[in-house]
Amino acid sequence: MLIMLFLIMLSLILALVFLLAFFWAVRSGQFDDDYTPSVRILLDDDQHRQDHQND
Repeated sequence: MLIMLFLIMLSLILALVFLLAFFWAVRSGQFDDDYTPSVRILLDDDQHRQDHQND
């Protein structure tokens, strides 16, 4: 029974560490997309316009 309590506490601590690492990554800009806006003008959106014309 003691080992189950230990494993539950260990898993909760590990989950908290991963949650804190995720929040740190979001706040520090790790998920900001800097590449797509620079090449967005090169992407062809003719298919997107045709879909709206058919509606």
